[in-house]
Amino acid sequence: MTLATEVKKLTESKPFYAVAGVGDYAVEKLRELPEHLQKLQSRRFELAKELPVKAREYADKAEGIARELPGKARTYADQLTHKASEVYEEFATRGRRVVSKTTGEAALELEEVSVAAEPPVAEPVKPARKPRSSSTAGTTGKAKA
Repeated sequence: MTLATEVKKLTESKPFYAVAGVGDYAVEKLRELPEHLQKLQSRRFELAKELPVKAREYADKAEGIARELPGKARTYADQLTHKASEVYEEFATRGRRVVSKTTGEAALELEEVSVAAEPPVAEPVKPARKPRSSSTAGTTGKAKA
């Protein structure tokens, strides 16, 4: 493909238009910046007078938030711990059911397989007793001298 074809394909894509839109928005906001700076400069004396009051207000708000933060953090942590425990228990219960069902089925299958795979057990054959002959009846196995 030629470079012109690649460029045309790129410029017709949605991501290209998104990037172009972001660039246009950035330019618009940068053009507004000098006007905002002028307004702030014209109000700098007024803002400087308000600064201690605003700083005190923000500091008071920050203190209030800082005082509430440990309690709120503890509450959120407790809620999160409680929810995590609930989810853990639900998974544990579910896991138990699955394992119980699987091991029960596996035990039955194992029993069936082992019964089918076992060779039949032959009963032990009792050796036949030889009848004692009359010539060996009186000997105990010792040789006569």
